[in-house]
Amino acid sequence: MVESEIAERIAARRAELDELEDLVKQLDQVRDERDELAVAERVWRRMAERFAGERVAAAPAAVQVAGRAVLLVPHREGGVDEAVLPPECQRILAAVRQAGAPVATRAVGETLGLDTGVRGKLEPLRGKLTRLAERGWLRKQPDGRYAVRL
Repeated sequence: MVESEIAERIAARRAELDELEDLVKQLDQVRDERDELAVAERVWRRMAERFAGERVAAAPAAVQVAGRAVLLVPHREGGVDEAVLPPECQRILAAVRQAGAPVATRAVGETLGLDTGVRGKLEPLRGKLTRLAERGWLRKQPDGRYAVRL
């Protein structure tokens, strides 16, 4: 073998090894990124489980009050539909919506067929309207009237 041929082979092999070294560096980067993705996936799963738990907690829950089962009114959120509300609250929302403008408690009571001449009959309704407003289903006006939140 001639010295120039040996020098060429050595240079070619050095170039191959340099290429392999670049591949090893790329492999290390790929492994690091894969490890980061595994951590991100674990965090994502943990957060998804937590959010699923919060959604379950936000769902209406039945509780006992004075020996009666009472359904709690959930907060209104982006994906929550009126169907999660108890039927009585759905009727109240429908009555307020039917009015088409901010409406007083007495008018809602009349629409629902309550005896509006007795103040004691309106107070539970006022409480439900207030609760619906606090949870984001209705909007309470400064003058005490209620409107449907869009």
